[in-house]
Amino acid sequence: MIRAVIIDDEQKAIESLSWELTNFNDEVEIIATFSQPETAIDYLNNHTPDCIFLDINMPTMDGFQFLDRLSNKDFAVVITTAYNEYALKALKHEAIDYLLKPIDSDDLKDTLRKIKKHNSLSFPIAKIEEVLINFNKNFNQKKITINTDGKLIFLETDNIIYIESDGNYSTFVMADNQKIVVTKKLKEVNAILPEDYFFRIHNSFIINLNKIKEFIKNDGYVVMQSNKKIPVARQRKSDFLDKV
Repeated sequence: MIRAVIIDDEQKAIESLSWELTNFNDEVEIIATFSQPETAIDYLNNHTPDCIFLDINMPTMDGFQFLDRLSNKDFAVVITTAYNEYALKALKHEAIDYLLKPIDSDDLKDTLRKIKKHNSLSFPIAKIEEVLINFNKNFNQKKITINTDGKLIFLETDNIIYIESDGNYSTFVMADNQKIVVTKKLKEVNAILPEDYFFRIHNSFIINLNKIKEFIKNDGYVVMQSNKKIPVARQRKSDFLDKV
């Protein structure tokens, strides 16, 4: 099954391509569609489909600018356009194919064959990462695996003091004062941390329970071993006290 994402500023174009993909081929699953490229960037930097169908002519940014802004490119790219002159530029951006609008069914079938070939030859980085993350989460609670700057980092959980959120980014603050920034929301980070040792104490913070130095009850904050003061959210205070 090919897991596909469609990005096109025209909703009718999304519906037309979705219909072509799902009605004439039972090997494609459309997992997301976007008419706003900015929203699609956020999604693709945290999810890895098998391929994307990308409109090259969008008003807020063109498809090539879109590709340049992606930090995660571990998928096949198919350019969709009404203008044939974009074909060469598309290939230079490592697109495996391009489709001229209106999209012809036979051309689409050829493109799907190229996607299957591309995926069979590609090194399954995303699958390996998934296995490593699940292994560490379920069997090796002394380490977690995170992906940053195109590489996997194995972090000793005992060396993590806290993690701070900044929108779509999270910063790991380590015992040696090192800071590691990853393109993951705090909710996603929380999912890979061992529950026995880590607690989301605030919307913006996850703390290592073993690294708390003080809990100032009257003011409602904890002091970590790094001397960082972190507030305890009111709605999380009861669960926090149960943990400690």
